[in-house]
Amino acid sequence: MKRTLQYIIEKNEVHNKISDFLRNQGYSRKVITSLKESPNEILLNDQLAYVNQTLKEGDQLTISIVEPISSPNIMPENIPFEIIYEDEDILVVNKPAHMPIHPSINHYYGTLANAVVGYYEKQGVPYIFRCLNRLDKDTSGVVLLAKHMLSGAILAKRIKEGEIKKEYRAIVCGKLPETGVIDAPIGRKEGSVIERQIDFINGQEAMTHYRLLNYQNGYSYVAIQLETGRTHQIRVHMKYIGHPLPGDFLYYPDNREIDRQALHSYRLSFQHPMTGENMEFRAELPQDMKKLLRNKR
Repeated sequence: MKRTLQYIIEKNEVHNKISDFLRNQGYSRKVITSLKESPNEILLNDQLAYVNQTLKEGDQLTISIVEPISSPNIMPENIPFEIIYEDEDILVVNKPAHMPIHPSINHYYGTLANAVVGYYEKQGVPYIFRCLNRLDKDTSGVVLLAKHMLSGAILAKRIKEGEIKKEYRAIVCGKLPETGVIDAPIGRKEGSVIERQIDFINGQEAMTHYRLLNYQNGYSYVAIQLETGRTHQIRVHMKYIGHPLPGDFLYYPDNREIDRQALHSYRLSFQHPMTGENMEFRAELPQDMKKLLRNKR
């Protein structure tokens, strides 16, 4: 993947070193180090430049971000997937249920990473897979990917600072109140690599906000926003308050009316990493969850 960016230095930016200017633009230390190690990736007025050079008003700074190889441990596959949005810096997709994000010991192939690397290989474009909001294998919906190291660094920082807003849609058993907040710490269940539980002694802080959208046929359809991003947070919190997700083989194995947890990443909103433009993307509720709401009892 290659991305070229040009900057015209303004009056308030003079006397800055190139490295200082880049940091102010959101370049991480790791990205700047990568630029320093690669020839011809920093040009000042079309001449090879170094990050300790000082800028003058009207200078033209050209940065080339070049990643010449794809993710080495991800095999490209020709797997169709739904693209919601794409530009030079980001890719937004609608991940189906039953598709893992990354290859793992049990899933070397058939993952979103395999599909996306394969998508770019067909275009002759090397691609390093960078997923910003990871979803469980059986959770569907909006996933944000960075297309190069700079957009990845900026978006990762914004996620850490809580500036990327995520809304989930879930179906849960029973009737929830109109609104509510679940504030209960989550930790790993002893003896399990995967399962989590409420743990008021050793768990990490976890807070979930929910809003009831509809109640019918014994199920609540809810909008959910997270203040924290703990593993399985929604699934564990809903079980804790007595409203587990149908189809959740790990936390509610008795319910098999849907073949995966009824959880969907519905909306993602954030500022574009390069332009600053406000972006919002949605993925419609998938058919299996719609069917569950229609057909229950």
